[in-house]
Amino acid sequence: MIVAEQKPLEEVRKMVEPYDRVLILGCGTCVAVCFAGGDKEVGVLAASLRLADKMSGRERLFSEHTVERQCEWEFVDGIEEKVKNADAVLSLGCGVGVQAISERFPEIPVIPGLNTLFMGMPVEEGVWAERCAGCGNCILDKTGGICPIARCSKGLVNGPCGGYRDGKCEVDPTRDCAWVLIYERLKKMGRLDELCILQPLKDYSKMSHPRSITL
Repeated sequence: MIVAEQKPLEEVRKMVEPYDRVLILGCGTCVAVCFAGGDKEVGVLAASLRLADKMSGRERLFSEHTVERQCEWEFVDGIEEKVKNADAVLSLGCGVGVQAISERFPEIPVIPGLNTLFMGMPVEEGVWAERCAGCGNCILDKTGGICPIARCSKGLVNGPCGGYRDGKCEVDPTRDCAWVLIYERLKKMGRLDELCILQPLKDYSKMSHPRSITL
């Protein structure tokens, strides 16, 4: 899932400063799961902005709505009237959602209320960890199901580097070295001999932007 976090309130206030009617738009899928942009977060942010306006003596209209997914037209088209009644949309969706709203309603400013962080998985309650970089050339079958692109600080496809110590990454000693994890996983499966097979250098052309896929 896509993981994101809310921007600081003061940053959001500066971005919405020019507008008198702001639609705060949540997304009910990925960012709702990580408690960044769901219906509850929309309500809390709206209340915070109203309180800040009250304290500063300003009166504005902050309307609230949440769609199931901001990145799909079938859900975005249903908010056309709400968008038309606003001077700006404050999106609590990921970067894809912000761009989808902007593309569908090009005459309305769309403000990002979140910072999109990564694609990850929940490792415990309230904690998400990056697991995939969307590199377009998956080698998880060769690395014991552990992605070296997303989980190695250097993105090495043939590792480990010479800097790891006691199973930890030299770039960030709080992290486990991805290649030590790969070694241990392959060892459990009796596949250590596969580490002797060098992987070709990463083909970064598959990560060139923008990417698209047609089914």
